[in-house]
Amino acid sequence: MEAFENQTSEESVLDLSRLNVDTLDLESLGAERRRLTRRLYLSFNQMVALPGSLWLFSNLSFLDISSNGLSVISEEITRLSKLRTLIAKNNRLDVLSLPKDFGSLSIETLNFSGNRFEELPAQFLKLRRLRSLSVGGNRLRSIPAEIENLTSLEFLYLGGNLISTIPLELAKLPCLSYLVLCDNRIQSVPPQLSRLHSLRSLSLHNNLLTYLPREILSLVHLQELSLRGNPLVVRFIRDMTYDPPSLLELAGRSVKSRNLQYSPQDLPVHLVNYLDMASKCPNPKCAGVYFDSCVRHIKFVDFCGKYRLPLMHYLCSPECSSPCSSAAQSDADSEDENSVSADRLQRVLLG
Repeated sequence: MEAFENQTSEESVLDLSRLNVDTLDLESLGAERRRLTRRLYLSFNQMVALPGSLWLFSNLSFLDISSNGLSVISEEITRLSKLRTLIAKNNRLDVLSLPKDFGSLSIETLNFSGNRFEELPAQFLKLRRLRSLSVGGNRLRSIPAEIENLTSLEFLYLGGNLISTIPLELAKLPCLSYLVLCDNRIQSVPPQLSRLHSLRSLSLHNNLLTYLPREILSLVHLQELSLRGNPLVVRFIRDMTYDPPSLLELAGRSVKSRNLQYSPQDLPVHLVNYLDMASKCPNPKCAGVYFDSCVRHIKFVDFCGKYRLPLMHYLCSPECSSPCSSAAQSDADSEDENSVSADRLQRVLLG
């Protein structure tokens, strides 16, 4: 049996993938070799069952058993006490394929995409140290309420399933940063998702969404929002609240738009400070400014994620909410992205 071996002072890698065999004699490797192995690759073979001697790799932290014909994972895997990453993509696994005590493992990264799960196994929901869970391309119809138990979860991939609703319990995951729910049958997004204060990326493309809740705008750390392939397209928030500007603001706008010079010798300090707080209208066709009175507006683009932009725009007047010409948008988008602070960057994908 030929294998690729790479030993370093930190870890040892054993690659037995793509051997095109249905059984592997792991005992023949010797006790010392098994003891040193930290990462083991068994993918792209023809195994229908895991080798019975797998548990002998007592220091194994990473195991890849993807793209085999596995329909069951034997009880021996629960003896791998140091296992932190398990990749089991593209097999024939379902909810009955896991050992009862699978949830006792200390796994942090789990990938079971491309299998036959119709529901999330209860064993997954007991992995309290789990940080990354991928179960895309299965047959899941729902997300169980017990998902709230995975309080360490940072990455959740459930794309390519048959999910129709998002449970409120999903909003109770304090560390969740990346949530992928694309290619499902989701019709609405609960406003409670605004509680996911760590969320940076939300993928909802190719669903059945006709609207998004206004509360999603409170996700201040959100940098990526994927919405393409939904009925809502550009229908997000149509109503705009706008309070007429005060006389003070009208005067301030006039001073700033005409570039009139002023100093503490000309005006009281509080007026100088007020004028210095002027914000420029983001509409590239408008040279106006605003202070307190502005129009909240959502800007959509169709750049397939190439450009980044603020999701929420504050315009100086309702007239500025009309679509800009493509030339004007190009000028605005050609600006150096690094000049915009990272916490204000948002990405909206509609194409």
